[in-house]
Amino acid sequence: MQIQRKSYFEINRTYFFTATIHQWLPLMNSKENKELIVNYLKELSARGFIKIYSFVIMPNHVHFIWQQLHKNGKETPQGSFLKYTAHEFLKTLKQNGTSKLYEVNAANKKHEIWQRDSLSIEISSREFAKQKIDYIHFNPVSGKWNLAKDYLDYYYSSARFYETGVDEFGFLNNLFHG
Repeated sequence: MQIQRKSYFEINRTYFFTATIHQWLPLMNSKENKELIVNYLKELSARGFIKIYSFVIMPNHVHFIWQQLHKNGKETPQGSFLKYTAHEFLKTLKQNGTSKLYEVNAANKKHEIWQRDSLSIEISSREFAKQKIDYIHFNPVSGKWNLAKDYLDYYYSSARFYETGVDEFGFLNNLFHG
């Protein structure tokens, strides 16, 4: 099976999505920045723009399995997510004097929060979905990451939801149970 990597999406299709912070900087180490992401996902979900099946917020990147249900005006939900969170992060970075780390030499912007190479891969089978959900859930305890002793202990993840069925975030949907 050939997996198609692309940065665009089709409405109502389910995708594995990854977005990375500029130069892999650990912008999302703080609880406040993780909460900003959680709260905006909750808002987009409540407004009917997205359906979130799985997620993890890492220090310098995020992974989601999601559907984008319809546009937010002229913007895609993905575009809204990246734009809103970047704007909010930049406000904080300017307040604490660290925005220089995110400066870029570009004609259309002074700062870059999210790298331009976000990834979307369509979920094409149950097996592929299971593989990506496991990847998302084990990310905080795999490789160089040591964010929790057990993957179920890492708070900013949907792992416990798939174990217990309890949605602590108010926006999760089980991909395998309608």
